[in-house]
Amino acid sequence: MLPGPGKRRPSIGPARCATLGGMSDVIFREAVRADLPAVVALLADDVLGRTRDFTEVDAAYEKAFADIDADPRNQLIVADADGELLGCMQLTYIPGLGRHGAERQLIEAVRVRSDLRGRGVGGQMINWAIDQAKQRGCALVQLTTDKTRHDAHRFYLNLGFLPTHEGLKLPL
Repeated sequence: MLPGPGKRRPSIGPARCATLGGMSDVIFREAVRADLPAVVALLADDVLGRTRDFTEVDAAYEKAFADIDADPRNQLIVADADGELLGCMQLTYIPGLGRHGAERQLIEAVRVRSDLRGRGVGGQMINWAIDQAKQRGCALVQLTTDKTRHDAHRFYLNLGFLPTHEGLKLPL
């Protein structure tokens, strides 16, 4: 059973993850409003993000956060080490008739702080998300990544994702 709008859903943690200078407890949890500036900074700290995201929180980010927070099928997850945000991702649970009425999890907006990329944080985040999907009984986990992100493609392939579909988008 999903909690109602505005209710916090349980998080799982801590998970061990290699970070700056050694091992630290990283907690994967739902973002709170106070995390929004750090999440927005993560989104903009990226080759593609620099062209489509801002570095400061504005009304559009505030509304998007409130909408995600109020929707029981959406979670904005952060990787938190002692109050310091290392990464973020959005998880959306999509009901469907296909696959015998199965729910699927969509992973979007995955970002790891640029100075920590390649150090295991992203793998821990995605594995945590997959565990959440399994616990919910989802039939599959899906994601998209820009065709120019060759390192990301290798990363997801190494985690077991398969390039089974061609995705198309129409910017509006």
